[in-house]
Amino acid sequence: MADQLREAIDRGRFKEGEKLPSEAELVDHYGVSRMTVRNSFSVLQGEGLVHAEHGKGVSVRPRPPVRRLASDRFARRHREQGKSAFTVEAEAAGSHPQVDGLEVKEEKASQDVSERLGSVRRVLARRRRYLLDGRPVEFATSYLPLDIARGTPIAEPNPGPGGIYARLEELGHRLDHFEEEIRARMPSPDEVRTLRLAAGVPVIHLIRTAYDTEGRAVEVCDTVMAADAYVLSYQLPAT
Repeated sequence: MADQLREAIDRGRFKEGEKLPSEAELVDHYGVSRMTVRNSFSVLQGEGLVHAEHGKGVSVRPRPPVRRLASDRFARRHREQGKSAFTVEAEAAGSHPQVDGLEVKEEKASQDVSERLGSVRRVLARRRRYLLDGRPVEFATSYLPLDIARGTPIAEPNPGPGGIYARLEELGHRLDHFEEEIRARMPSPDEVRTLRLAAGVPVIHLIRTAYDTEGRAVEVCDTVMAADAYVLSYQLPAT
């Protein structure tokens, strides 16, 4: 039953957001018990294909709405237009971007962050959650060396147009390149709550380090994204 429903979803018989047949309809159609139907739904939920809402039945999960184009998202022209990467991606997806849960404070650097930033002991941490049309899709923490960020607009809740990368360049740290490490995993209970994840939905865990033209690491950004909200798109050279 799960195989047939999965095939129907893949072939587009059931569209995004469309409800699957009810338990009663599937019991009648297949001549099986309600438990068998529920087990089939559980299989599809575990694969992230459907989600269940109390009193509303089981529906096909929407496909990822946001495309993160690695070669473009940190282009300087976006910062010069006063736009953050998230704003640009949200506009391309036709969605309304929001940021909440903002926290900015100085704190001791973890061993991993310290090593990535060149053995710094304390950092300015900027934590925030991102939403599209009211739905949480990712949360991130940026860590910056205090000798760069303390007493600057970067330490303010709203750093200004173009975000912290625009402020870094204004402070003389012209950005040269970014390095990213990406892995997929199942979420922790806290991540499930923060991103309101449905059962079976994994997360994408991305750690990015930004370097200036002098080769100094000026920011580490630790990001957790709902895997059903994004497509990660890359352009790779042939040589």
